[in-house]
Amino acid sequence: MAKARTIFVCQHCGNESLKWLGRCPQCDAWDSFVERAASTSAAGLPSATVQELSTVSLSATARLPLHFAEFNRVLGGGVVPGSLVLIGGDPGIGKSTLLLQVAAEVAETKTGLSEKEPDPARVLYVSGEESVSQIKLRADRLGLGGKGLFVLPETRMEHILDRAQGLSPHLVIVDSIQTVCVEGSGAAGSVSQVRECTLSIMQWAKSSDVPVFLVGHVTKEGAIAGPRVLEHIVDVVLYLEGERFSAYRLLRGVKNRFGSTNEIGIFEMRDQGLVEITDPSQALLSQRTDGAIGSLIVPTLEGARPLLVEIQALTNPTSFGLPRRTANGVDFNRLLLVAAVLSRRGGIALSNQDIIANVAGGIKINEPAIDLGLALAIASSFRSIKIDPRLVTIGEVGLSGELRTVSQLDRRVAEAARLGFETCLLPAPIPKGLSISGGIKLRPVGTLSEALKVALG
Repeated sequence: MAKARTIFVCQHCGNESLKWLGRCPQCDAWDSFVERAASTSAAGLPSATVQELSTVSLSATARLPLHFAEFNRVLGGGVVPGSLVLIGGDPGIGKSTLLLQVAAEVAETKTGLSEKEPDPARVLYVSGEESVSQIKLRADRLGLGGKGLFVLPETRMEHILDRAQGLSPHLVIVDSIQTVCVEGSGAAGSVSQVRECTLSIMQWAKSSDVPVFLVGHVTKEGAIAGPRVLEHIVDVVLYLEGERFSAYRLLRGVKNRFGSTNEIGIFEMRDQGLVEITDPSQALLSQRTDGAIGSLIVPTLEGARPLLVEIQALTNPTSFGLPRRTANGVDFNRLLLVAAVLSRRGGIALSNQDIIANVAGGIKINEPAIDLGLALAIASSFRSIKIDPRLVTIGEVGLSGELRTVSQLDRRVAEAARLGFETCLLPAPIPKGLSISGGIKLRPVGTLSEALKVALG
């Protein structure tokens, strides 16, 4: 009888070797190789056929729209049949809650998900962490009926694929991929297991044209566990972000083979689950105090959506030898850059000041268009001067103190005008062809020093 072929796999990075090694040559981890049987293709899956590209019809691969408009926005217009979508996020951020709401909404549709599927939709929710009764408790708390939603508490991938093949669902959700395993591939959650399980379910999804949502655990650094093995295999990677004590959640696309990765979806966590925010700018500014020192509104852009956020700054004489810089919601390096330019080019002595910068609402902004607003908020706090609450600022700050323009000014200014702001401070000169409606006044400035005089008098 032929001996079964075995290989050795590193549990840190997934590197494979024909013999045992004390140190992994790829990730330099010691004593990380374990022996396992060589992987084989999943049994029972139909084989693929060869097709000429010009004969492929797209009518059968139309996107399946979800009831969540914010979710559809991030996915690029809906779910593509046969796609593999990975959702990651911190523990307790709302991943399971969001997917249970999506599953219940899809399952309760009366006419299926497409014209060719007149039967009621069926959704398979695979849970490797919770029992059926625990999922039922969450569904009752969210007010979800559960008709057409089939729950499978299972961790063995072979049994999951068998149940999915027999049920023929329209959507499959696996929560989470780190809890399922394939026989002979090591412990659940290891790199080899995560890769083998994802490959198996990907083959089934592609062959059956059924979209699959996977929940992925994250490491302490915030990356999905399994050294980016999952992100290379799946079609779409989404991250659910937000502060634990904030009600707002952002669904951000990191990878999308079928759409843009610049879109975000904004939700609010309530008693009935995650609720869409249709007007995020108005929601983020609803609790703002007019005339507060060190506060300024900046129009940012997330994909094609303009978003108004409140930049807050606080300066205080340091009690230590070195002043501290704290950034929450803004890039720490950009805070250092803006503070250095303010000190050198703006004439504001910050060498003995602690600086704390914050974006209200738990939003994270990384684009350079907030530089001017961040600089004016710091200067406002340092001089204890209020800024006009009807003023918004847009612009990138250069190292020599000059202001640089940013993309899509018309959308940013139009959003500020829609919410009733009266003046917009932006880099000079104003781009040709910039047409703004709504009565907002454009005030171009060329340098940071000039902006400080206009905003702070």
